[in-house]
This record gives sequence, C-alpha cells and structure tokens, in this order.
Amino acid sequence: MSDSPSKQNARIANVVLDERTVVRRNPDVEHERAVAIYDLLEENYFAPNCGQDGPYELLLSIEENRLLFDIRSEAGAPVSTVPLPLAAFRRIVKDYFTVCESYYSAIKTASPSQIEAIDMGRRGLHNEGSDLLKERLAGKIDIDFATARRLFTLLCVLHFKG
Repeated sequence: MSDSPSKQNARIANVVLDERTVVRRNPDVEHERAVAIYDLLEENYFAPNCGQDGPYELLLSIEENRLLFDIRSEAGAPVSTVPLPLAAFRRIVKDYFTVCESYYSAIKTASPSQIEAIDMGRRGLHNEGSDLLKERLAGKIDIDFATARRLFTLLCVLHFKG
C-alpha cells in the first residue's frame, strides 16, 4: 500500500446516488444527473487521503445535513467515509436552482441572446459551487476541477426533491 493513490488508479470507476431522499425528479434534472455520471465515469481525478489505491466506487448521500462520500474499493469493500457539511453550499445551490429554472423556462420562449445570458449565469454559479466543493474537500479528497463540476451537479441532484 502506498501513501497516496497512483495517478492511474486515482479515479472513480462507479458512482451510486442514494435515491432514498428523492421522491421524483423532473426530466431536466434526470438528464443532468445522467450526463454528470456519464462524464464523471469517462474522465475524473479522485484521490482520497486514505492511502489506499483505487479505482473507487463512490456512494453519495445526504444525511443529517451532510454530503457523505462513502468511498469503497471496486469490489465494494469500505475504504473511507468523508462527511461534508452542506451549510456552506445552501446559498449557491438555492441560487443555482433558481437560475436553472429560469434557463429551462427560457429555452421554450426566450431569444437566443437571453438564453445565452442566463446560461452564462448558470455556468458561473456552477463554477463557484465546484470551486467551493474542491476547497472543502482539500486535505480529504484531491479532485480536479472537471471532477468537482460533475460532483457539484450530483450534489444538486441529491438536493432536488420534486
């Protein structure tokens, strides 16, 4: 066992979202979830500070106002659990949901320039949430920005309840 995972094995091979907290999702949210998981599994950098090589299976859930990163070996053996308090994400997730609702409404009726302006705001909030996630995981799990973006999308999907 090494002190840190090798670059080749510092990755998520499978991700599972805890579906217990979600009653239903609209098609837009379900599409975002599917794309984020597909993109995450295609390319990611994920290196928990646990000293065990990956690849990893990641189970994401929300419990007691914390995002839980339940990290397991590809075979399913527990490796580490990293709880992340969600309080710091409340405002940005709320703002992101608001802008996303505007974006999905705008797609149906707004001009291309209006849609583009809303989308720029949506991407900006998404980047801000991704940076915050990367910062909050520092010292616990090392991730790159692209991985943080996809994980932030999944954090938002877990937050969405209807």
